[in-house]
Amino acid sequence: MDVDLALEAVAAHDPAVVTGEEREAAVIVPVVEYEGRVHLLFIKRADHLGEHAGQMSFPGGGREPSDPDLLATALREASEEVGMDTDRVEVLGRLDDISTVTRYAVRPFVARVPQQEWVPDEREVAEVVLLPIDGLTDLANYESERRDHPHYGEIRLHFFRVNGYTVWGATGRMLVQFLELTTDWSPPEEVDRVVDPDADYPV
Repeated sequence: MDVDLALEAVAAHDPAVVTGEEREAAVIVPVVEYEGRVHLLFIKRADHLGEHAGQMSFPGGGREPSDPDLLATALREASEEVGMDTDRVEVLGRLDDISTVTRYAVRPFVARVPQQEWVPDEREVAEVVLLPIDGLTDLANYESERRDHPHYGEIRLHFFRVNGYTVWGATGRMLVQFLELTTDWSPPEEVDRVVDPDADYPV
């Protein structure tokens, strides 16, 4: 069953701002209607990339000196990575900035994006993936774990497993906030497991 998104909650959200990290980045959280269902668009990063190779993420990347602001960064990167027609993007608001283990401050912009023919940049993107909201909010597809992190202390990692893909890490943290804002989904209070700091990630 499809899920109605309360996207007005994104517009009303007062996002937290992260300062003090070494670099700035921005992503688009693209809300796409496709085959009568609401999806989020992700990219699967190419396996040869040094950082986060093979992982699922939202389109985006690091700010360039020529970018006037972080929204321009997100739109430029989305155009480069998946061929997104940025003239047709309707930006709705922002989620909280997050810090990543690679010392980026990442700013997520939520946007309605029309379905189009996606053109992945093969240098960076292995696949463009549309995952349905009803799959992402199905608790049967969700699990989490708690571990100590060398930089951030005790953290909870979120894993969404839908249609053979796993969304986790920084993108998983953004996804949790997006779903909490726009749906009645929330993660269970209890984690599925507590693991050692050096345990393998279950991907």
